[in-house]
Amino acid sequence: LQVNAGLSAEIETAVRSGKVGIGLYRTEIPFMMRERFPSESEQVELYRNVLLSAPDREIVMRTLDVGGDKPLPYFPITEENPFLGWRGIRLTLDHPEIFLVQIRAMLRASIGLQNLSIMLPMISSVGEVNEARRLVEQAFFEVEEEARLQGERLYRPRLGIMLEVPSVLYQLPQLAKKVDFFSVGSNDLTQYLLAVDRNNSRVASLYNSYHPAVLSALFDIAKQADQYQVPVSVCGEIAGEPGGAILLMGMGYRKLSMNAFNLRKINWVVRNVNLSEAQSLLSCALTSDSYEEVFNHINQYLEVKGLGGLVRAGS
Repeated sequence: LQVNAGLSAEIETAVRSGKVGIGLYRTEIPFMMRERFPSESEQVELYRNVLLSAPDREIVMRTLDVGGDKPLPYFPITEENPFLGWRGIRLTLDHPEIFLVQIRAMLRASIGLQNLSIMLPMISSVGEVNEARRLVEQAFFEVEEEARLQGERLYRPRLGIMLEVPSVLYQLPQLAKKVDFFSVGSNDLTQYLLAVDRNNSRVASLYNSYHPAVLSALFDIAKQADQYQVPVSVCGEIAGEPGGAILLMGMGYRKLSMNAFNLRKINWVVRNVNLSEAQSLLSCALTSDSYEEVFNHINQYLEVKGLGGLVRAGS
């Protein structure tokens, strides 16, 4: 189990939680708390503190993921449909000067350490990965040389992508050759698969990660990741919910990242569920007609296991 974090307090909570890493460090949070873009040196200091907070554990830093519901006050973006617009990797590839400064800062912060992983958000094509990799290689070459001249060593970080745009589900064989790991952003994946703006009150009730189609997509990702031998995790809200964690176990996911306050609950639940039971529950969920039916299967299972008083799926 790993933790999602973006604030110093969340990182401190993760460190106190024991031997858990950070499966998603939201680098946009510090950007959103400032009145201007942080300089490279300011980012180096910030990322170095994060990496040193748990030097023996993996820290997955997601590159700047703004746009949509995460605006920067000093970089206004006006769009009719921001969730389908200029956000995530699309924005940073259009502004390579922003991307390169951030990657350089991450690399400089990791000099002498081996716990940095870099993750690219909102990937929708192989071409975006190729372009991002080219820029990462450029930054690595520069920082490696700077470190060498100082008598220091820069270790190559792992590079991964978020699977949250449905198009990538059909490009996993090609993407598997380009990256070191996958991480499923189940919140946005659900939103895009169901064509539901989760922030729109008129249709928000249709948004649900337990929709059988979403579960089928998650299962397919797990199977393909295993086939192509690419480590895969889930960092959306479903990973921090007991019923969701059980279903993800049944699919074959072995790494889940969640808010720190869910760690103890999910750790307790997964230790009290065996794999065959999780797979059986998954089979029922995948053949259900609706997320309500999926919830019923989950709650019945939790009652039988004596866990019903602790948690309720969908509540």
